[in-house]
Amino acid sequence: MKVRVLGCSGAIARDCRTTSFLVDSDVLVDAGTGVGDLTLEEMQGIGHVLLTHSHLDHVASLPLMVDAIASTLTRPVKVHALPGTIAALKAHVFNNVIWPDFSRIPTPEAPFVSFHELRVGETLDIAGKQIEVLPAVHTVPAVGFAVSHGSSGSWVFTGDTERNPAFWRRINEMRVAALVIETAFSNREKDLARRSLHLSPLTLADELDCIEKGKSFPIFITHTKPAETDMIMAEIQTFDQTQPFGADVSHDIRYLRAGQEFEL
Repeated sequence: MKVRVLGCSGAIARDCRTTSFLVDSDVLVDAGTGVGDLTLEEMQGIGHVLLTHSHLDHVASLPLMVDAIASTLTRPVKVHALPGTIAALKAHVFNNVIWPDFSRIPTPEAPFVSFHELRVGETLDIAGKQIEVLPAVHTVPAVGFAVSHGSSGSWVFTGDTERNPAFWRRINEMRVAALVIETAFSNREKDLARRSLHLSPLTLADELDCIEKGKSFPIFITHTKPAETDMIMAEIQTFDQTQPFGADVSHDIRYLRAGQEFEL
């Protein structure tokens, strides 16, 4: 199983794309602006889209991608999300005002998009991949995902979240191959991070302390604001040395970049 990072920025700028990951060639985890770097043929291979939540930086490319491949579809693109996320998409995106209602076009019986509700704790089996829905704590209904194939360890994505004890309880029960965790704001914006239910390096440090002693896996920082990325990574290094590693390292922390691939 391969996970390809299409976008992992908290906002747009040159070379910055918002959150989206391609799993193998057929499953998209979030649909931020990084989707726009796929070829038309790559988009045509996507049969399933899993959304962590409804915020624009995670869904912006969904209507545009479906529009790009609509004429070639032989079955709907299946969008998997929490009921609240689906309701938000129907009310605010696929509403025939912002965008056509692709869940009823070209016909209600054979639409371009079909919506499928998720619930925290369930595991989906999609094209041989097991995808567990993990809890998240955000300003709108939100989840994270753990993706695995067979007996390999899980690629875990927190989605957008603040402090999240339930998430760590589950992670400590799992075999984790890699963790992708958001840190949207620097410490100088820690109050804004708290109000918007995102992490800053200070809260990230507390969250990583929830990892059970003896467990070790690479931790990738995502969703940084472009103007603060260097500051955020420097602040993380003050509590936990990032690459290159020294003798006092307690966590293997790295910066996530578009174009990276995980092989599991």
